[in-house]
Amino acid sequence: MKALQVIKYGDIKDALAFNEVSLPTIEANDVLIEVKAAAINPIDKGIILGNLQALLPLPLPCTSAYDVSGIVVEKGNEVSHFEVGDMVYSRVPQEQMGTLAEFVAVTSVAVSKKPGNISFEEAAGIPLAGLTAMQSLEASGLKKNDRVLIHAGSGGVGSLAIQYAKAQGAYVYTTTSTSNLAWVKELGADRVIDYKTEDYKTIAKDVDIVFDTLGQNHSLEAFEVVKQGGIVTSVVGPLDEATAKMFGMTDYKLPEELAKASRDKGAEYKFIFMHPNGSHLNEMKTMIEDEKIKPIIDKVYTFSESIEAFTHLASGRAKGKIIVKMC
Repeated sequence: MKALQVIKYGDIKDALAFNEVSLPTIEANDVLIEVKAAAINPIDKGIILGNLQALLPLPLPCTSAYDVSGIVVEKGNEVSHFEVGDMVYSRVPQEQMGTLAEFVAVTSVAVSKKPGNISFEEAAGIPLAGLTAMQSLEASGLKKNDRVLIHAGSGGVGSLAIQYAKAQGAYVYTTTSTSNLAWVKELGADRVIDYKTEDYKTIAKDVDIVFDTLGQNHSLEAFEVVKQGGIVTSVVGPLDEATAKMFGMTDYKLPEELAKASRDKGAEYKFIFMHPNGSHLNEMKTMIEDEKIKPIIDKVYTFSESIEAFTHLASGRAKGKIIVKMC
């Protein structure tokens, strides 16, 4: 079968190539999915550039991407909740990475049936970003009437986080650029902040939760706007100590400036490491079918245009998800 593979680390056009690879074999709890569409994400770009070698050492060549939607064409003998012919979607586990291919084998616990009211292309854009948003906000203890600041509302994660938070009854502040104000407002955000002309720190004050999707100075600044005793969750900032321990970093300490800000505000800092979860995707399926969440697609490329899709991703200008369709 054909697959888009990372053959070396570095510039996107040099690092990627289309190769013929063996059809995946499935284990007892796996399903084999005929890929109809895949989405690409910033983590995929980071892998290609070689920025994640320490965290995710990979044997090269390796097939790229984690998000998939498609049709079950084979199932392991211990899989009881899917049948051949089921339309499904998934964020595949790290050890099964490689959705930019004609087929992918995935453990069934990471798979959900696809929402019935959206296309394969739309469904492929949900799993990684949707799970990141859902798990981050759940870990924050999000509840009705909470005031939440979500950074980068036009991004893949931010756009879904806005919709998820609104579905839970929260009041949502979000940041975006001038050109994206109108369509981010349409996602349901209560106060859209133009970071080019407004200082979000003077608008979003004493919020219950800050969801940091930008990192760097935003991780620290979150403690200026979160309320006393609030929660800051980040998917790009420094690891928290519990997550570092999970990765075997037993001597790790939160950077002192961040630790002091957390202490001074009596506010908790959490780093969220998204994990594949078919049950969570099934919950999201229901929310999509109830029209509480809609996928946001920036552009759809054909499989043969996958390298161009990654070049577009690297530009940082996408509004929503970048999708690759197989046919």
